[in-house]
Amino acid sequence: MNRDIDRIKELVDILNKAGRAYYAQGQEIMSNYEYDALYDELAELEKKTGCVLASSPTVNVGYEVLSELPKERHEKPMLSLGKTKSVDELVSWLGSQKGLLSWKMDGLTIVLTYNNGEMTKAVTRGNGEVGEVITGNAKVFANVPVTIPYKGELILRGEAVIRYSDFEKINELIPEEGAKYKNPRNLCSGSVRQLNSRITKERNVNFFAFTLVKADGVDFKNSRREQLEWLASQGFQTVEYKEVTADNLRSTVSWFENAIKDNDFPSDGLVILYDDIAYGDSLGMTAKFPRNSLAFKWTDETAQTKLLEIEWSASRTGLINPVAVFEPVELEGTSVSRASVHNISIMEELELGVGDTIEVYKANMIIPQIAKNLTRSGVKDIPQICPVCGMKTEIRSLNDAKSLYCTNPDCQAKHVKSFVHFVARDAMNIDGLSEATLEKFIQHGMLHEFADLYHLDDYRDTIIDMDGLGVKSYDNMMAAIDRSRHTTLPKLIYSLGIANVGLSNAKMIVKNTGTLDRILSATREELCAIDGVGEVIADSFVSYFADDKHRQGLNRLVAELDIEAEEMASGENAVLADMVFVITGSLNHYSNRNELKELIENLGGKVTGSVTGKTSYLINNDSTSSSTKNKTAAKLGVPVITEDEFIKMIEE
Repeated sequence: MNRDIDRIKELVDILNKAGRAYYAQGQEIMSNYEYDALYDELAELEKKTGCVLASSPTVNVGYEVLSELPKERHEKPMLSLGKTKSVDELVSWLGSQKGLLSWKMDGLTIVLTYNNGEMTKAVTRGNGEVGEVITGNAKVFANVPVTIPYKGELILRGEAVIRYSDFEKINELIPEEGAKYKNPRNLCSGSVRQLNSRITKERNVNFFAFTLVKADGVDFKNSRREQLEWLASQGFQTVEYKEVTADNLRSTVSWFENAIKDNDFPSDGLVILYDDIAYGDSLGMTAKFPRNSLAFKWTDETAQTKLLEIEWSASRTGLINPVAVFEPVELEGTSVSRASVHNISIMEELELGVGDTIEVYKANMIIPQIAKNLTRSGVKDIPQICPVCGMKTEIRSLNDAKSLYCTNPDCQAKHVKSFVHFVARDAMNIDGLSEATLEKFIQHGMLHEFADLYHLDDYRDTIIDMDGLGVKSYDNMMAAIDRSRHTTLPKLIYSLGIANVGLSNAKMIVKNTGTLDRILSATREELCAIDGVGEVIADSFVSYFADDKHRQGLNRLVAELDIEAEEMASGENAVLADMVFVITGSLNHYSNRNELKELIENLGGKVTGSVTGKTSYLINNDSTSSSTKNKTAAKLGVPVITEDEFIKMIEE
């Protein structure tokens, strides 16, 4: 018994530490898989011993709110859901009742309040008892109505999420691998809790309603489905759900499982809820869980494999990220051989060593992760020198998460990543210059700044003698470099790797300034006034060009280039003016989406990643597919057109 009690104390400490890091600080110190396994072990031990500590995560909901946002206590505690991984248990739980089965969204739960048709308050879940007031931020969520037809007091709950497409777009603007956001949930948490609502708006946060708490005077016929339909009629986007009984519950769970691959939003399971409101409410609640609903998580497909090495990847920030490389295995229909370990804390938690037998899975059936380490040989051989520059490394702790950093402020990794971005297709588009090749040139002292690329002919003899190169490779590389001299101003600006500045932002800045001299002299206020350029982008832009080193480097680079005047659509040429397009699926007439995007923008249109009420057309050659974007377009009345129809549109 004492051994069990000691283990309970140990598990409570581990889980609370992981919970604080994840929910309050946005840090991951263990995988979701391991957290769930330890949680289940704790619940079983508490059941066995009858001992439940006051600090146990099985009886406490959430953690202390840590921010400068105003706090507010919820009228009723917002409880977590009980969970199961058994479909049989779902069927048994539902019994003879009718239920609603929906996605369990992986974001941040928000409570919205409307009075007299206007949004008056928005509060995060917080720790379940006290939340943070984020009303100003909620009013700029991409799909939330600020006014609604209903004039009484309306209170509802939903999940704020960031779609995968927007998550990827935001990460693309961050050159440093180690600085990229780890998952949409963490990005959403930071976006919703911003002190500046403008930043929230730029992150394109979406809200999915899942529970109506209060709407006096409306007859919902004792049905949760009626409530969701009514919320939809008020302008809210509700979580996707299906009606279920014991007879079709298994097949419906399978339908959701098959639909995961087409989801553009993060989910971490399903939620089942009794449709009968009175019946569900009559069941009451436990200390932690309401009895009218239950969460379901799929049993992750796992595979055992051998850890071959820990690859350490240096970033422009100095952060050195551990990546597990293992013998390839098949998971969820694809071959997997690599998984990010994120930081040293997770390595230590797993006692991860080369040669260990590990179990891997795909989180949310998408992202490869290490579930457990079966042999646990222990962490060893953490690099004491940077794999790029050879200088000393150090372990730093931030919010209970230990990470490895290079101490050299002039580490070549910073230069390598900058040059990789500079030569990319959407930037200067120089073929034949891989990261490995660029690293060789930097190590040999050939490249110090971007302009040096146009003088590599000074090192011809050295280059053709390098491993993997030769005369033919050299000639092809120099031809590609020479072609890149002819470029446009937006591509040049984008190629510089200014933090948060993507190609579309660069195009908007050029469109509204015109010349390089005007760009260099643009103030923060002038940039913020440009549609699509927020304070974050403006600050990054101004800060970059405030550095004399950057200005001088740009002057030397410009001297090597022939910058073409990019024709901006106007008048008769602006055939797509004020139109917003979303592109999805495979293309037949254009080589890639970027080519089609560039054409649309040159004709005065705009391309976004998600279908909203502002979308003019969704371009999809498979107009009958059941993809999330097609469904959203149908729901919002957005026309779905093929490439052929688009081409006909611009030629008329």
